[in-house]
Order: sequence, then C-alpha cells, then structure tokens
Amino acid sequence: MTKFNEHIEVKGARVHNLKNIDVNIPREKLVVITGLSGSGKSSLAFDTIYAEGQRRYIETFSAYARQFLGGLERPDVDKIDGLSPVIAIEQKTTSKSPRSTVGTVTEIYDFLRLLYARAADAYSYNTGEKMVSYSDEQIKELIKSSYQGQRINILSPVVKSRKGHYRELFEQIAKQGFVKVRVDGELKDIHKGMKVDRYKMHDIEIVIDRLAVNENPELDKRLSESINTAMYSGNDVMMVLAEEDSEPRYFSRDLMCPTTGISYPTPEPNTFSFNSPKGMCEICNGLGHIYEVNEDKIFPNKKLSITAGGIAPLGEYKKSWAFKQLETIAKRFSFELSDPMEKIPAEAMQLILYGGEDSFVLDSKTLGVKRDYKIDYEGIANFIKNQFQGADSTSIKRWAKEYMDKVECPECNGSRLKRASLNFKIGDKNIAELAALDIVELASFFKGLEKTLEGNQRIIATDIIKEINSRIQFLLDVGLDYLSLNRSSKSLSGGEAQRIRLATQIGSQLVGVLYILDEPSIGLHQRDNNRLIKSLEALRDLGNSIIVVEHDKDMIESADHIIDIGPRAGKYGGEIISEGTPAELKQHGTLTADYITGVKEIPVPEKRRKGNNKHLILEGCTGNNLKNISLHLPLGKMIGVTGVSGSGKSTLVNETLYPIMNAHYFNGVKKPMPYKKISGLEHIDKVIDINQSPIGRTPRSNPATYTGVFSEIRALFTKTPEAAIRGYKPGRFSFNVKGGRCETCQGGGLRVIEMNFLPDVYVECETCNGKRFNRETLEIRYKGKSIADVLDMTMDEAVSFFENIPKIYRKLKTIQDVGLGYISLGQQSTTLSGGEAQRVKLATELSKRDTGNTFYILDEPTTGLHFEDIRVLMEVLNKLVDKGNTILIIEHNMDVIKMMDHIIDIGYEGGRGGGMIVAEGTPEEVAQDKKSYTAHFLKKELNLALSL
Repeated sequence: MTKFNEHIEVKGARVHNLKNIDVNIPREKLVVITGLSGSGKSSLAFDTIYAEGQRRYIETFSAYARQFLGGLERPDVDKIDGLSPVIAIEQKTTSKSPRSTVGTVTEIYDFLRLLYARAADAYSYNTGEKMVSYSDEQIKELIKSSYQGQRINILSPVVKSRKGHYRELFEQIAKQGFVKVRVDGELKDIHKGMKVDRYKMHDIEIVIDRLAVNENPELDKRLSESINTAMYSGNDVMMVLAEEDSEPRYFSRDLMCPTTGISYPTPEPNTFSFNSPKGMCEICNGLGHIYEVNEDKIFPNKKLSITAGGIAPLGEYKKSWAFKQLETIAKRFSFELSDPMEKIPAEAMQLILYGGEDSFVLDSKTLGVKRDYKIDYEGIANFIKNQFQGADSTSIKRWAKEYMDKVECPECNGSRLKRASLNFKIGDKNIAELAALDIVELASFFKGLEKTLEGNQRIIATDIIKEINSRIQFLLDVGLDYLSLNRSSKSLSGGEAQRIRLATQIGSQLVGVLYILDEPSIGLHQRDNNRLIKSLEALRDLGNSIIVVEHDKDMIESADHIIDIGPRAGKYGGEIISEGTPAELKQHGTLTADYITGVKEIPVPEKRRKGNNKHLILEGCTGNNLKNISLHLPLGKMIGVTGVSGSGKSTLVNETLYPIMNAHYFNGVKKPMPYKKISGLEHIDKVIDINQSPIGRTPRSNPATYTGVFSEIRALFTKTPEAAIRGYKPGRFSFNVKGGRCETCQGGGLRVIEMNFLPDVYVECETCNGKRFNRETLEIRYKGKSIADVLDMTMDEAVSFFENIPKIYRKLKTIQDVGLGYISLGQQSTTLSGGEAQRVKLATELSKRDTGNTFYILDEPTTGLHFEDIRVLMEVLNKLVDKGNTILIIEHNMDVIKMMDHIIDIGYEGGRGGGMIVAEGTPEEVAQDKKSYTAHFLKKELNLALSL
C-alpha cells in the first residue's frame, strides 16, 4: 500500500474554529472523532473532509453542468490527500413530506409494489371471488364450448348504473351501423329520437352480433371479429347472453369478477403507489387522512349568542352579507341573533352549518303586508372546507385549518390506496396490511412466503423476495425492528433516520467509500448499541473507511482509531489533543479519557428528592402501541422516561401528555392520543416543552435573535441619550430591516461575488467592514460599545457587561450556565454545532420565568453533548428542580438516568412488543427489576459509581 492508500492526510485545516490542524486518518478503519460539544468535530468531519469530497465530485462535471448545480465553496484547508468518494449520513436529511415513509426511504415498498404487480392474485371487492382475465382466443374457445348448439347475443357494455337520457349515445350507436341495444335487461331496436328516463339509473349494452354456435367452419372468423368489436366498444369488457338465459356472462381482457363483471386494469407497480394517480385513494389523495370541519371549534361556547361572537369564524356582529343571511335564517326559524346558541333550533343550526336554499313569506306586523324572504346560504362548514381546498393563500388555508380536525380517510381507512389496489393479495395479505406490520413480523412473513407460492408466481417472486429479505435484515441489524413500512419519515427521530440511511448504505454493498456519520447512536437504547457497532464494523470490513462523530462510551471503546479535539469548545478548541487506539487514548489524560477511565464522573446524587407529595395521574393511554397504561408522575422531582427505541415513550409523553397539558394551560389545539382521564393539573402552573426541532438555520439567525435577548438590547440602545435625541427606534438597531443596517451588504456583513461556474466567493463588505450597520447607527454607544461590538462579545463577556440590566442578564446567564459562555451573541446559527444549537434552545426555554410549579418536558437533551457538557447541563436542571419545578426527561443516556429521582421504564420491546410500564421507582429500585433492559445497564452504572 502506498502512503495515500493507508491514510487520509489533512493539512492545515482552518474551517470555523480549527487551529490550522494536520491529521492523518487511517483508511478502512472505524475512526471516532470525539471531544466537547463545539470543539470542532463536525468542522473537521463534515465542513472540511466531506465538503472537499463533495466539491471534488462536482469538479468532475463540465463547466456547463456546474453552473446549474451551484458551486461549492472550497473549505479553508491547505490540502487533503488520499480522499475516497464520500457519503455523509447526517441527522437532518430526512424528508418532511407526508408522502415519504420508512418503506419508500428504504426502497422495500418499491420492491413490494413490483412483487404485487407481478405475482399477486386479484379478488373482487364485491363478491370476494378470484378475478379472471382471458385472451381473445380463450374467450372464443369458452364461448364455443359453453354455448354449443345455442343462439347467443354478443353485447358490449357502454353505460353501467348511470343516470341520463342518452339520446346522443343512441344516435352515435346507430351511425356505427348497430341496430339493437339492450337497455336495463331488455333488447330493443334503435329508432330515431330514442331516449330513456333521465332520472333513473340505466345499464346499456350494444348488441354487436347475434349468432348460433355450431360446427359452421365460418364461425371462428365471425366470432373473432365480433369479440374484437365488442372489446373495442366496451373498454376491454364484453358480455355473452344466450337467448334462453336472463343473466349474461362477462368476459374481459383485464382482470374481471366472473359474477358481477367489475374489472380492474392490468396491475403495474404504480397501481400500488400512494404517490401515483393510478394507485392513490381519490378521497385523500394518497395521504391516508383528510381534514373535516369540527363543529365544536366553530361553536366553542354555545352559551354565547351569535351577536356576541358565538360563531368563532365570523366573530362578533357586524354589518355584512353573512350576518344578513343569518338574520333571514333567524326570521325563518323564529329566534333572535341575541339568543344563546344552545337555544337555536337544530334545523336552523344545520342550515347555518351546511347551508341550503329556502324561500318563505312572513307577515310584517308594522306594515300589515306580507314579505317574501329568500335564503341562499353556503353554510359556515362548507365555506371553511372550500377555502381550505381551493384557496391559493397559505394564510387563508391556515385560518380554515383552525376549525378542522385531521381524521382517518373514510374511503381507504388510512391505507392510502384505491379499493381495487387493496384487493390484490399475496399470502392472504394486501400490500397495505404488509406495510402496517413491524419489521420483525414482516421478516417472518417473507421467510415462509416462497414455499406457499406455486408455478410462475414462485419463479417471478424469488429474486424480488431475496432483495426484500436482505433489506429487512439490514434494518434488523441496526436496531429498527419496531418500525413499520407505513411509518411517516417526518415522525422519525434524528438517530432513527440516520440508521435507516445506514441500513440502505449497507444494502448497497459499495466498497472503497468514506462514510461520515453524525452521532448515529441518538435515540438508541444501550441494548441496541452493540447491533449498531456491528453494522458499522460490517461496513468497514467490506473495505470502506468510517468516520463517526460520537460521544457514546461504547462507540469510543469499539473504535480502531480515536481523534480527540479540544481542549475546550468554541475559540478555545479546534486543536487535536489526543489520537490513537482506545488503549492509547486512556493514557493521555484528556477530558474524554478521564471520563472513560473513571477519573472524572457524573456523580450519582447522595439522596433522591422526596417531591412535594402531589401527583399528576394520566389514565388509560392507548395511542399507537400503548396497552391501556396509566402514568403516575410524582411532582417536584426529576423524572426519567426510559425504554428501548420504539417502546412508546414519545407516544406517551409527546403525543398524549403534552397536548393535554398544552390545551389546559395555553388552549393548544393539537389533539392528544386516546386516553381516559387526567387528574392533578391544578398542582402545576404551566408546561414548557423542549423538543429536538432545530433552531433557525439561516445566516441571519444567531443566539441573540433566537433567545430574544437582542430585542432587549436594541430597546436598551434606543434609551441612550444620543439615540433619544436622534429619535431612533428599536428597528434602527436591526440588521434585517432598512434604516440602520448597511445597505451595501443588506446587514449581512459579507458580500457575495458571483463567479458563474466557480463557487461564489464571500468577501467582507468594504462599506461596513463586516459590522452590518451603517456609520450613524454605530455612533450610538452604550458604556462605550456600539451595537456591532455587543454582537461580537462572547456570552461570558456579555454577562458581566449587562449584569445591571436584569431582563438581559437573566437570558445571557442561562446561556452561560448551560456551558455556552464561549459563543458570541452574533454568531451565525448555521455555524453552531448540533449540541450547541440544542443548548441555545434549552437556554431560551429555561430563561422563561419559572413559577416553582412549572412542568418541563425534555426530549433527549443530551443530543450532541460530551460527558462534561452533560455534567454542566444536569447542574442547571437540578437547580430548577430544587426550586420546586418538575422535569420530565425522555432519555437513553445512563449518566442522566442514574441522576433521576424517579424512573418510568417502558417496554419490554419496541413496536407491538412495547407499550407497557415495566418498572417504576428510584434508579436503585428499577435496577433490581429482572425483566427490564434498562435495569440491566443501570445496575452496572450504579455499581460502577459505588466501586469508584
């Protein structure tokens, strides 16, 4: 091997906070890059190595092609040698489209569609009989054998169960040279001006031919021509009626029900796609759900009158056409608009909601004459529905959506497909039933499937089943056995989405590729860590190089080579402080090494909090896979919800508990998953949810704008004497609006120089020198600092600078407390690492004034955090609980779980095998449970803490 084949050599990397570093990364090895959050791990792995790999790939295209792709910036690095083709598997790459599912992402669903199109049996949705299809030759032979010696009519169906007078149709049939038709089972001659009752349902067939089936040598030719003509007019369906029979027999080139004659088009893969008009349910357009108007949202308080705003979409009484119509309806049904809604007659309410036309006459008592009134009203519900479906404006659609509920499609019952597509079966299951199975059940279905298939079906299916089985196995290997193929991609956690992409990559069996992964262990229970590591090792053993940015102890100890970046974060990081094998790393005494060897640790609390003896009790939860469980939450404690991936933690907390609490305290409209009752809400003042959605990722977003502290700082600058004299308002100090910003760079601080087919070059704006504001704005100073100087301050500097301004100080102090003292107020959000962004978000929520009775919900707050960052974070959370607040954390990280006061472990498995509470109590009590997977690892962690 040459030197290039052995290592990827990076020289002089200076991206973001990297300090001109040189590093040799061994090829065809599992390499872990670790270090504090914000130390520069992603800058090296993604923004240097991956960015350069991607840029080199695009450089291979012609200059003409590159101008359409948009150039990629060259990372700030002297050189990189020995670089293979690079594939990055990041956390933020999942599709947010409602049409993207686990099945479509892994391509298993594509193979299923192919399997059903080529090897499935079709059944009639009317009778359940197996569908049949014939060639013209088979039809001819069947007619000759079934009707020998009989006179028959060959019919071509043109109208089936439809209303109309069909005069033009009869004229057209006559012009084609046909003289007889069969209307509603009766044979008739066509005559001029012939028509039928337009208000009744009709079946009309053309009589193509009438002949005797005998041994006549000319019969074959005549039959062939008649069959061809009948099929042409009847869209590949024809009927044969013997003269002594009353019921005809159907024949079709397509799949057809032998009894009722309904036919399906020849199946193709698109017939089973919910993203194609050929397969999607026509009511919900293949989404599986529709929006229906909710009457309770239109009339939220039936004690109010219409005048006082009892109809929410219309508001209080005003002179408008809608209220004029309501006044007419009130006259018709003898009520007043000032009457409470509950007193209005049901018939009138129906008219208000769904509209209608009516005319009536009333005596005018004052004038002594009769007056005619006319009601022609669309109805509130119909108006909302029409606006939702037909409006071009997003804001109008959003307004209409406020009065609607998302419900399962009544036509396809959530399966997304047409009725015909759902009646193709393999092994007694249609494609939607297979997509609803979890991966374990799907694997066992396909294991025994080949034996049940026969003849051509078996030959066709063998290769497809092989492909499906290999992809299912990869999903099992990365610990995703609890997912089902119809699970929406947007409901997956970052770690799940990454592991799906990893499974797809293992399936592609590429060799000689450099894979870069960003914390694939997120959302993965300790039990499944081993499976993930084995999958990565299998990818490495194929002959690929793997770089993983990771903080997980198991992953670090399984690596062939470790690169530790530090020593601290932000501008105090960006150096390689240690590299080598896990054994060598332990000798180096870095922060990471100290946590792995146990020199440093996140201590187990000496005693667990007793709480305030109040409880929040949620009973009878049955959403998704939950098995009618009841949740008892002791308040005033730090509570951990644990369990293997897919066991039902998010369903219980994020989909059931949080929507109930949000609706109770803040009138949230999200519908919770099914539950029976909740008690104890009176013991809490408010709920704050901190989930995993990313903070603003545009260059104009920064920690100061995201946390809201910049608004306070701008308000402070307007109060300076000079700003008051000049009459400056807060907008003057914003770099997003005209007035105070530098107009050359429009407040960006940088100017883009377009280079056509080369990547755009960013240069510092020569007018403001990167300060973003114009000269007049920068002349306003507070304590000697301009607004641009404040944005350049680190959090640590800003905390002491603003210590006398409580509103600003509180927000900045929280950011400092979560360990982000090194980032600057104006740092672009796009340059924040995943862990930093998560903590900025956390700090924003934590800086909201707590009441001592606040209920916090955190979903995996340790995402992107190093052991040391977790220690700092837990100190902040402990202070909140010490004030009397309650914190509920969904977490897999044992360092966090061992610090809980109360644990609720959900299991036993993921998917259908989960949804039960396995164990609850203090960590010490839960660790004694024999069946809990969490207990097994928690016991080890607690024993380790005791031994240290």
